[in-house]
Amino acid sequence: MTMRQIALREAGDPDVMHIVQAPVPQPGEGEVLIRVAGAGVNRPDVQQRKGLYPPPPDASPVLGLEIAGEIVAIGENVAGLVPGDRVCALVNGGGYAEYCLAPAVQCLPWPAGYDATRAAALPETFFTVWANLFGHGKLASGETVLIHGGSSGIGTTAIQLARAFGARVFATAGSAAKCAACVGLGAEACIDYTREDFVERIRALTDGRGADVILDMVAGSYLSRNVKLLAKDGRLVVIAVQGGTRDPDLDIRQVMMKRLVITGSTMRPRTRAEKGAIAEGLREHVWPLLAAGRCAPVIHGVFPLEEAPAAHRLMESSAHIGKIVLTLAA
Repeated sequence: MTMRQIALREAGDPDVMHIVQAPVPQPGEGEVLIRVAGAGVNRPDVQQRKGLYPPPPDASPVLGLEIAGEIVAIGENVAGLVPGDRVCALVNGGGYAEYCLAPAVQCLPWPAGYDATRAAALPETFFTVWANLFGHGKLASGETVLIHGGSSGIGTTAIQLARAFGARVFATAGSAAKCAACVGLGAEACIDYTREDFVERIRALTDGRGADVILDMVAGSYLSRNVKLLAKDGRLVVIAVQGGTRDPDLDIRQVMMKRLVITGSTMRPRTRAEKGAIAEGLREHVWPLLAAGRCAPVIHGVFPLEEAPAAHRLMESSAHIGKIVLTLAA
């Protein structure tokens, strides 16, 4: 049995992606096989396509880190899932295909009222935000949080979850339209970083106190500015380095004097057990919010699988607000 999947002719621009026929994979121990109806598009996919983010040795070389669809087969030692279940899943690769393997512990049911497109937009951002903002960042009700890149898939998720759990939320974004979207999702204010200094603006909005937690996907020169902005006992959580890995202006004395914590993580290298624990936290604390409509993925664009190059061009343009999803015929 064969399936369609996206392959890469070589590392390069979006047009290196093309559709090929490949064997349908078979589930191993602890895995399920999902007939994919939707697959999320994420920046790590773009980096992998460019040859800058190679998959782990045990991962599929096919792009795609989140999917939604129907389970069609299960491997040994899988409990609680059966063929016919509609699930979304965080995967280590293989999502841009008609069938994809997923660890059973990384699968979650479609929230009530969701279709495949909306369910496919959930795993990557919700796993990331839950693990980082509420896990490493320990964001609590009543605290103040700054979300950098507020109009991204991660940002739109973080704004909504932080607000749902009682935090005071601020964001940064790169245009007036993106800032308006962030405010519409629950941010008290959004700073257009092309026009304003977010450090001074957030200080003014918090009467000089600053932020308890900052979720940062920029790094680079933002590191020293984040440290300046954090309140005493504040936490900086770095989840990407779009601005680079170093900041010569970082003053470690401020970290010491304010008792700051600088932490961060990536999702893909985590073990199956670690990702399963994140999934259980989402099932208990976040999936009820999705079912109740208190938060939801923001979907900017939907493309059929064969238009994956167009989806990547949109991602690289940064013109989108929220998520981009590929759809596959049922």
